Amino acid sequence: MKILIVDDSKIARMGVIKSLKVVQPDAELIQATNGLEAVEFYEKENPDVVFLDLTMPVMDGYEALKRIREIDKEAQVIVVSADIQSEAKLRVLVAGAKNMYPKPINVDIMVQIFEQDLLL
Repeated sequence: MKILIVDDSKIARMGVIKSLKVVQPDAELIQATNGLEAVEFYEKENPDVVFLDLTMPVMDGYEALKRIREIDKEAQVIVVSADIQSEAKLRVLVAGAKNMYPKPINVDIMVQIFEQDLLL
């Protein structure tokens, strides 16, 4: 399994990676620091799952989600963001994200994501 983790914060990426290593220890992990990199890596690497932040430089997560879904209508994107407003969640769900979770992600939440949100 190939997983793309997108966040401008190295600490936030490491938090997602730490939980992923418990739940999906054999996964190939790819990191991007902004939405533009995410779109480029998605096209090049075709990951099975994307963990996507919303607030990033260069290109935000909203635009990255839109472009990733244009590339692949079946893309499995989980948004992980400090923006916990209901409007943000509605916006990403309408745009095609599988679900949205508040930062930080822990192992229990990661298990829930893989059991309930993703079609793998």
